[in-house]
Amino acid sequence: MSHLIDVACIIDDDTIYINLVKRIIESKHLCKNLLIFENGKNALSFFEAILNNPKKENIPEIIFLDLNMPIMDGWEFLANFIRIKNNFGKTITLYIVSSSINPLDIKKAKSISDVKDYLIKPVTIKELESIFSIH
Repeated sequence: MSHLIDVACIIDDDTIYINLVKRIIESKHLCKNLLIFENGKNALSFFEAILNNPKKENIPEIIFLDLNMPIMDGWEFLANFIRIKNNFGKTITLYIVSSSINPLDIKKAKSISDVKDYLIKPVTIKELESIFSIH
């Protein structure tokens, strides 16, 4: 079975969630490569390094971003990523994936044009398949 996209990225500190999503993506053959970062700082460092040596095959087409993480949270990552994302020469679709059901978080995320959608954990197999198939 062919993969729907080449590279996806998860930025999240929840290892149980990461393992679950990773298994779904692998079992459903949703993408070839999966980048995983445990906080926004590590992810931002990765993206900043690509700016200095751009290889399109390393740039994810989809990012799943958690909001509540240590070191650098999702909001801070998002603010920094928005400033550099147009330099990649590739469309990157960003989804917020959070356990927060706080209406203020949801409203804030949906007010950011660079955020495609706000998903509440746990993400279902159908949601993931839909996201990868429409991309």
